[in-house]
Amino acid sequence: MENRLIIKGKFFYQGKEKFFIKGVTYGTFAPNEDNIQFPPRHIVEKDFFLMSTNGINSVRTYTVPPIWLLDVAHKYNLKVMVGIPWEQHITFLDTKSLQKDIIFRIKQGVELCTNHPAVLCYTIGNEIPAPIVRWYGKERIEKFLRQVYKVVKQVDPLGLVTYVNYPTTEYLNLSFLDFDCFNVYLETPEKLSAYISRLHNLSGDRPLVLAEIGLDSMRNGELKQASVMDWQIKTVFGKGCAGMFVFSWTDEWWRGGFEIEDWDFGLVNRERKPKAALYSVAAALRSVPFSNEQILPFISVIVCTLNGSATIKDTMEGLRKLRYPNFEVIVVNDGSTDNTAEIVRQYPYKLISTKNNGLSSARNVGMAKAKGEIIAYIDDDAYPDSHWLHYLAYAYINTNHGAMGGPNIIPPEDGSIAFCIANAPGGPVHVLKTDEIAEHVPGCNLSVRRDVLMKIGGFDPMYRAAGDDVDVCWRIQEAGYTIGYHPSALVWHHRRNSLKAYWKQQKGYGKAEALLEAKWPEKYNGFGHLSWEGKIYGNGVTKPIKFNKEKVFHGSWGSALFQSVYQPANGFLHSIPLMPEWYIFCLLFAFLGCLGFLWQPLLLMWVVFAASISIIIIQAIMSASINSGLSKKKKWKYKALIILLHIIQPIARLTGRIQNGLTPWRNWRIKTDIKKIKLVTSCTLFYWNEAAWKATDTWLEEVEQALINMKVRVKRGGVFDNWDIKAATGLFAQTKGIVTVEEHGANKQYVKFRYNLTYSIPGMLMIFTLSAIAIAAAAYSQWVVMTAIGIIVLALAMQFIQDSVTLVACLHQSFQTFSIKSDKETTLNIIYSNNEDEVDDLITPHEFFSQGEVSK
Repeated sequence: MENRLIIKGKFFYQGKEKFFIKGVTYGTFAPNEDNIQFPPRHIVEKDFFLMSTNGINSVRTYTVPPIWLLDVAHKYNLKVMVGIPWEQHITFLDTKSLQKDIIFRIKQGVELCTNHPAVLCYTIGNEIPAPIVRWYGKERIEKFLRQVYKVVKQVDPLGLVTYVNYPTTEYLNLSFLDFDCFNVYLETPEKLSAYISRLHNLSGDRPLVLAEIGLDSMRNGELKQASVMDWQIKTVFGKGCAGMFVFSWTDEWWRGGFEIEDWDFGLVNRERKPKAALYSVAAALRSVPFSNEQILPFISVIVCTLNGSATIKDTMEGLRKLRYPNFEVIVVNDGSTDNTAEIVRQYPYKLISTKNNGLSSARNVGMAKAKGEIIAYIDDDAYPDSHWLHYLAYAYINTNHGAMGGPNIIPPEDGSIAFCIANAPGGPVHVLKTDEIAEHVPGCNLSVRRDVLMKIGGFDPMYRAAGDDVDVCWRIQEAGYTIGYHPSALVWHHRRNSLKAYWKQQKGYGKAEALLEAKWPEKYNGFGHLSWEGKIYGNGVTKPIKFNKEKVFHGSWGSALFQSVYQPANGFLHSIPLMPEWYIFCLLFAFLGCLGFLWQPLLLMWVVFAASISIIIIQAIMSASINSGLSKKKKWKYKALIILLHIIQPIARLTGRIQNGLTPWRNWRIKTDIKKIKLVTSCTLFYWNEAAWKATDTWLEEVEQALINMKVRVKRGGVFDNWDIKAATGLFAQTKGIVTVEEHGANKQYVKFRYNLTYSIPGMLMIFTLSAIAIAAAAYSQWVVMTAIGIIVLALAMQFIQDSVTLVACLHQSFQTFSIKSDKETTLNIIYSNNEDEVDDLITPHEFFSQGEVSK
């Protein structure tokens, strides 16, 4: 129907126009003789007229309204959130008969309202008490609400359905709903702003509505109520909510068989006389979704394109529809050979054409020409939401973030293949450290303060097609700035529409990862897998197989006001199958299984191979099942494709990585100036400094930077660690080091650095196991098998030695840089295992292999 609201991304639409819910709650009222819990029609008429004239467009009821009330709402252009009451405050799952009765009454309530143009949506529950949820467990409550949701959809397929939650049960996973609603009462702007960010991350790409906000004027006074309602509404919409309902329209409130007279939350009193809050709300709603009081920054939007003729028209049209009053658009044509330039010339935007120098270079060209204090980048296969720049501006005005990003969502018109790829791994996702601070935001929706971007030198031209956004995010944070995230500053991002294009894209990302690892080795683990500090958000993330369940923080005896799900962190064993390098292990198992045709006992390796592949398939099935947006008609067809994408994506990434040097054995490329070393489990380095005095932190930073310059992976010790620096170069060895500085006056310092070398137990176990198999094969005269496995063992052993020797050499070289830098006489001494040894006694890696021993 024409008047029905639809959902597109984070917002509601009525036709082609965005619809922001500006609502008030209505009721509950004492029932009349006909058991109708609403005032007489003439009072409703007055109420609805007054609402409409004050900018309110929606009404939330807590009971099913009669048809005449919906007619009155439609007369005054009001939408009604239809509440359907049932016994949610009791243990309603105890009997099947009660469950059936609840479902029957909900179905009956929906049937009364179906197809009425005034219906906004149906609420299938309101704040099931936390003790009731705790009594049954979250899974049973979620299952029942899903069942109710399906019943409502059967009766009214086009009707929107939600459940009104509250902070005490925020952990309920209700992602099957059309949108999320929360009742939130927080009385400071900072707390409300922070909690809305949290709720957005729980809601994902779906709209978020605050179903109750408000303040009691009896306890706080009418002026305080008016003031609070003003900043609450502005915060709600500025933070990207799709709407809100003020609790309530009138002080008149009936509950549990009694008139409630010790609360006055209304915008009008019981006699329907307006309070100051009504005028405050009306003024705030006139500026929705953004206040006109603030001076908006000038923003330069930069579009970099290379042969983007297939999609750039959508980008240009989207930019033309932006409602932001103060911006410019610069299109950088990076050597396109198609008709991209001709398309762009149809629009009043600045076009700069260059040779094909790569994406980063194009971004820098745009940066140099930009006049705005904010630079916002969008890709040529994306187009913005009409309020994209408003939300970015709101975030910059209200924070000190150096950069800002937002979500990128697949357009609904993109088709089946693109939809599946959007729900497959490897897409442009964001990584959040907190609900509001990001570690990474994708370049298709990335904005930066111009002075910050200039300060870090713009984008690194080394990245021609991908990886530039990751690198610039890390450099922004390295320079001391934070990156913000606004969940409603969204762009619509077209995905690849074929498997071939998806495979090529993922290989390209693998290449970009290799380039990033060469520059940022400390960000990658021994396998070559990027380890984020924050949590990855977005569709398509592959989930690990876990046997430990999520835990809900209820508080002592279920008393916590904000109850959340705490997910155990992925352990090392859980994480390995998520890495593309897991496929290397699968190939090893398959190779050993093939040797089983020569030596029968190794046929058992086919079982191990099957198990390793099964893990991949199970992870893919679990991850594909998370998505709830699949159409029923082709659900299994789409799901099968998403499962396949989860399986092949790591292969494409791994191919790109290996072809560009990002391998588990890549530390062979590390070169050091130390010619002789001695491998020991413990070593202390001493340095006598008579040059400029330095703080301990400065000494550590210099050691850290020297190691990073040698491509060593470095991690700083945390607040509970008794070590300062952890370093590793490969799979098999790592060290933990600690520094102390003795002060000897006159700026003289005695710096001591002790490190302990440790070896990977899984790596040692793998070498030992394969060695045992090779020895057993030799015992049975299986010389071909023994030779094949022996070669693998030898390669692993050489890698083990190389890791250890290289790591120790890098540590020593990092310390020697002090004496190289110093312009005064200094000394560097090395003590192994707490015994002084001469430097001449050190051995080279080549001598180590020939001697075949390690100093203990």
